Amino acid sequence: MHIQVVLFDGFDPLDAIAPYEVLYAGGAVTNGAVTVELVTAEGPREVVSGTGGLTLRATGALDLERADMLLVPGASGRVGEPGEAPAEEVGVGEWKQDEFIPVLLGRALTTDLPGLLKQAMGAPDITVATVCGGSLVLAMAGLLEGRHATTHHMCLDMLAASGAHAVRARIVDDGDLITGAGVTSGLDLGLYLLEREVGPRVAYAVEELFSHERRGTVWRAQGPTPIPL
Repeated sequence: MHIQVVLFDGFDPLDAIAPYEVLYAGGAVTNGAVTVELVTAEGPREVVSGTGGLTLRATGALDLERADMLLVPGASGRVGEPGEAPAEEVGVGEWKQDEFIPVLLGRALTTDLPGLLKQAMGAPDITVATVCGGSLVLAMAGLLEGRHATTHHMCLDMLAASGAHAVRARIVDDGDLITGAGVTSGLDLGLYLLEREVGPRVAYAVEELFSHERRGTVWRAQGPTPIPL
């Protein structure tokens, strides 16, 4: 299983690195059955995060021929509505301090990323996963209508406004779409992906290695509908 973690300018570093390291460890304990890399829609380059200008290097291009799974992080910045802070024209790799998260996400949508994500969402052999505001990237691109998904608890209303069924859960499994809530859910998302795609023994081995126990029930649209109490 090959996973591509998709970076864009302004991304949240922990959204990307937490699942990356979990999945990388999954590859180590399976002798390479899981592989993971950092990519962008533009190809190999330095990518500036929204956290103090911290930069990671993407080593490849988003490639739907190679990827079994795409993992999209959210952005790091100020929480607010897009209208509160006008999006200024900046070049690829430039970073402005204190940007609003919707502005950063909106800027990512001006690249080739939305078209590639739309192709991925329509591909039967590709799973798309997100952490925190990564689901908002999909939502703002018009790709989550009618889908069950989660995001950071402060942005659930924005997710619902896109036509998605917003679920207040740490991880939501909607088949070929798996979404995580707040930033630390990236650890749990990575472990769940290992359990779902490779097996619980592998996920447990990585849990022990990281001294981290996944928490919360993974929400799925299965079983009887609970009666409100």
